[in-house]
Amino acid sequence: MSNSDNNILIRPLQAEDESQWRNLWTGYLDYYESKVSEEVYQTTFARLLGDDAQDFSCFVAQKGDRLVGLTHYLFHRHAWKVENVCYLQDLYADPLERGTGVGRKLIEAVYVEADRQGAPTVYWLTQGFNATARRLYDNVATLTPFIKYQRPS
Repeated sequence: MSNSDNNILIRPLQAEDESQWRNLWTGYLDYYESKVSEEVYQTTFARLLGDDAQDFSCFVAQKGDRLVGLTHYLFHRHAWKVENVCYLQDLYADPLERGTGVGRKLIEAVYVEADRQGAPTVYWLTQGFNATARRLYDNVATLTPFIKYQRPS
């Protein structure tokens, strides 16, 4: 897959991307004031490169020899549909590249992959305070009225 507008290439994650992927994902986790163990970094990266259809996949945005964005996405069954749906879990653009279309290109790459796999729905969550991302999301998706709950820790 390739989308080279503005010298940005969108492509699947590769094994040699590990250190740059790690830096981007760390930036994403830092934004949400989260941390994961080294075991989670290693396991997640291995799963992203694996071929198990139940695991997450990853597209990266590359500008020159530098990765400037990533998205992690997953296809799963849905009780109300025959087809799988696609959950876009993580989307991150290097702060120096925001506003250049990196996020939009990554979302569009997931849309293309969802279409290729016959998944009619792509969805994701964001926090209400994430105004910058929400401006993009308002242009590429429809806001739903759902509120997330989760089991207490």
